[in-house]
Amino acid sequence: MKNDNILEMGEKSRLTADITLLMLKGAGYAAVFCISVWAVIAIIALIGNALPAESRDTPDPINRSSLTIEAPAVQLT
Repeated sequence: MKNDNILEMGEKSRLTADITLLMLKGAGYAAVFCISVWAVIAIIALIGNALPAESRDTPDPINRSSLTIEAPAVQLT
């Protein structure tokens, strides 16, 4: 087995460095994901704030609150 230990670190130190690098890589991926989700939410909020105030006062085009469900009649015997 050839020795690729260019920093001449001990086995325990090299293992610690490898684990630390992997944890930092995972933290970087998590940061990119969280910032991406935040950016999408911020863009949606900016689009919502750019709409005129009158658009918030208009009635819902599909008024689901006026729908009624009629239950079948139950006969008591």
